[in-house]
Amino acid sequence: MVATKAPEDAYTAEPFLPSHGGLPALRRAAADCRGCPLHRDATQTVFGAGNAHARVMLVGEQPGDQEDRQGKPFVGPAGKLLDRALAEAGIDPDDTYVTNAVKHFKFTRSEPRKRRIHKAPTLREMTACGPWLAAELAVVEPELIVVLGATAGKALLGSSFRVTQVRGTVLEEEIHGRPERLVPTVHPSSVLRADDREAAYRGLVSDLKVAARAIQ
Repeated sequence: MVATKAPEDAYTAEPFLPSHGGLPALRRAAADCRGCPLHRDATQTVFGAGNAHARVMLVGEQPGDQEDRQGKPFVGPAGKLLDRALAEAGIDPDDTYVTNAVKHFKFTRSEPRKRRIHKAPTLREMTACGPWLAAELAVVEPELIVVLGATAGKALLGSSFRVTQVRGTVLEEEIHGRPERLVPTVHPSSVLRADDREAAYRGLVSDLKVAARAIQ
């Protein structure tokens, strides 16, 4: 039987979620997700990874080029910088769970076979992918969510979110039906693009220190 294509505003990952099985089952099911058009061009689904009982969950925007190729989140330059900043802030990277609001790499090319250029996901795409993030939160049950950047913040807290207004503060919000504590900060990739990279890095570490104190 040929599946009927849903209208664009009906895109959602919901039908692809397994009813049980924890993170391993979620990861297997996400590999076959067709809940929005982003799967068509991406190499593979990039699901969350890390400690299944982590006290801290870090949520970024979407996989980048290296993550799309390797199938793991935060394995590129931004991920390495994040690990360094976490350790400096007093959070063991091995005791965290890292994931993204969107599980497929969205990109554009100026020409065929040229470098793939990151393109921000739309609110509709983030909403379609939301059931995976909700399921991860329900399984991991972190004490704190670190929100990495504006796109992740919009996915979790709504379109009015502005990272510059609330970064480095502890927020208490209901996320996917669960009361959560969150500390927003910038995405580590923005540090790599900053004119004053050292100042931007120090700002990231400062925000992560707030997160570290929040779980003491």
